[in-house]
Amino acid sequence: MPVMRMRVTGSDHHARAIGNLLSSIDGIEHVEEVADLTPHMDDEDSSSAGLPDDQGPGIHELEVDAPNDYTVQRVKSAVEALAYDLDVLVEFEHDEDWNS
Repeated sequence: MPVMRMRVTGSDHHARAIGNLLSSIDGIEHVEEVADLTPHMDDEDSSSAGLPDDQGPGIHELEVDAPNDYTVQRVKSAVEALAYDLDVLVEFEHDEDWNS
């Protein structure tokens, strides 16, 4: 069973909208937002800490279990279309189990 991983650069609202879309696709039974395990190099003592240039859209990591490669392609197409409509960036992590 292919596991898709994607990174959504946008607000919590945008990530929820994409998660809802994923849950509505036939064959998708598991959608999960996984924790951000990347260490952040923010320095609280920095003179630029908290400035607007340091703040941007959130990053959300989503993991989706798809039953087959056909569903993977349907998910990618649907997510790309919604991301375009929402004006957010979605990056798909390539997995050897599914075609790109």
